Amino acid sequence: MHGYYIEISKGQSERAPTHYTRRQTLTGAERYITEELKAFEDKVLSARERSLAREKGLYEDLLDALNGRLEALKRCAGALSELDVLAAFAERALALDWSRPELTDAPGLRIERGRHPVVEAVRDEPFEPNDLVLDEDRRMLVITGPNMGGKSTYMRQNALIVLLAHIGSFVPASRAVIGPTDRILTRIGAGDDLARGQSTFMVEMAETSYILHHATSQSLVLMDEIGRGTSTYDGLALAEACARHLAQHNRAYTLFATHYFELTALAEPGSGIANVHLDAIEHGDKLVFMHAVKDGPANRSFGLQVAALAGLPRVVVEQARRTLAELEQRGAPHAVAAMSPEVLDSPQQFGLFAPQPSPALEALAAIDPDELTPKQALEALYRLKLLR
Repeated sequence: MHGYYIEISKGQSERAPTHYTRRQTLTGAERYITEELKAFEDKVLSARERSLAREKGLYEDLLDALNGRLEALKRCAGALSELDVLAAFAERALALDWSRPELTDAPGLRIERGRHPVVEAVRDEPFEPNDLVLDEDRRMLVITGPNMGGKSTYMRQNALIVLLAHIGSFVPASRAVIGPTDRILTRIGAGDDLARGQSTFMVEMAETSYILHHATSQSLVLMDEIGRGTSTYDGLALAEACARHLAQHNRAYTLFATHYFELTALAEPGSGIANVHLDAIEHGDKLVFMHAVKDGPANRSFGLQVAALAGLPRVVVEQARRTLAELEQRGAPHAVAAMSPEVLDSPQQFGLFAPQPSPALEALAAIDPDELTPKQALEALYRLKLLR
């Protein structure tokens, strides 16, 4: 605060040289300054300001020198950055055994032995590759299977392959033929925006709304577990309606993962919808995930087994098994998390999708047993057996 000075005790201050100039008086000492010390002080204390001023001046001189060659430098920087990216693509393609994608004008998407580049890199065990085929007659895949079975990984790896192909990179697949793709739209994961008053389900519906309004026939859409944030029947109805809209109106190439097994009924001839599933096998008390995509719907979710793997207390899992058995006996769907006791105690509700009429039951209803002779009854029985 006081700069540089020479301090002399009170007892010796009378002997201070005459060219010493008193700067400050303290209780037990006097502080002095000299012309030489003052010059040194000014030099030291102003050094930082002079250094910054000099640095600023040099920097401005450099900018003035560069301005004359700015366009050439920009072109050089752009070329170097592009070379850096392409070199990284090439190194990764060689190191990770990626292949060159084929970008075509024909609509569709065909990926053979595709892999997830990030999951493959962090896993110790080999990654299970899977195929994907989407074309004019197969625009949506309804993906079922257990939690942790690999549904989300399968969807994301295909989106990443399409993205990598369109930025000029080789892709983690043995072959990839990719038609025109204008955008990748996703509804994956759970998140809220409480600061704006939006719950998790509201965010989910807002993102779904954006997709339904903007997806085109050349879009790749990923929909993961639509409708899980509300009651069972509300969620099922919303999921079914969204899937139908995407398939019939947007006609986007869609990967639609769900635990609503009722949605597998959407895969009717001519609908453009197909069922695939990721399977798992129970081996004793263990659940083995196969991570292989197979045609057709899954038959189980293995939700309780996954809960046990996550470490839920055994008593909780056993209670859940008993509750599930009771619900299945009552005819309730597997997804019962949001159902109230009043709903469970009410008569069984009709399914979202009406069952197909049975020819055998229709023929049986048309028979009047009182009008049949024994021979006619036997012939009717044979006809019913053929219709079963």
